Amino acid sequence: MSVAVSNPKKPVRAWQRMLSGRRLDLLDPSPLDVEITDIAHGLARVARWNGQTAGPHVFSVAQHSLLVEAIGAALDPRIGAPERLELLLHDAPEYVIGDIISPLKNAIGDAYRSVERRLLAAIRQRFGLTAPSPALSRLVKRADRIAAAIEATRLAGFSNAEADGIFGRPPVLPEPIDAEIERLVAGWPTAEAEACYLARFAALQRGT
Repeated sequence: MSVAVSNPKKPVRAWQRMLSGRRLDLLDPSPLDVEITDIAHGLARVARWNGQTAGPHVFSVAQHSLLVEAIGAALDPRIGAPERLELLLHDAPEYVIGDIISPLKNAIGDAYRSVERRLLAAIRQRFGLTAPSPALSRLVKRADRIAAAIEATRLAGFSNAEADGIFGRPPVLPEPIDAEIERLVAGWPTAEAEACYLARFAALQRGT
């Protein structure tokens, strides 16, 4: 009498091969597999607003991250390079999981957010950042919402009233930030967005 032997199921692949050669496990990410070149490359190719933005180029998460960092520093000029690096890296997990718009994130719930949190923790550890203080978390969230409001009206076809209702009316920012906002919401080719993100990261690591 023969006995059937069951074949164990092959584990589901939860890693992604990166261009740096790293193999990043999305469910249990190691800081050793996080590279800034992969982050910059990926974020420059991830479109904000599901690509529904005006202009010949996508408005990338890399550009959005640069915008959030600039706005956060304008809101609180006292912050140093580590805090500005937290602002720059706030959406870094999207280099592997993409930019899911908020309504869909809310529908998916904690499944997406738990993966995002683990990735961000590994990214922080890789670059020597600690978990942000409550005050810094509030600053990141505020700068992120202001950036979203600016993008919504300038790029994504929202009326001012519609954007104000969703994101809140943006405050009047110090004048020097105006030119930087204009630069950051312009259409950039992918290579330019990637290079600018890498350059800003390097400057902040040097403390400038």
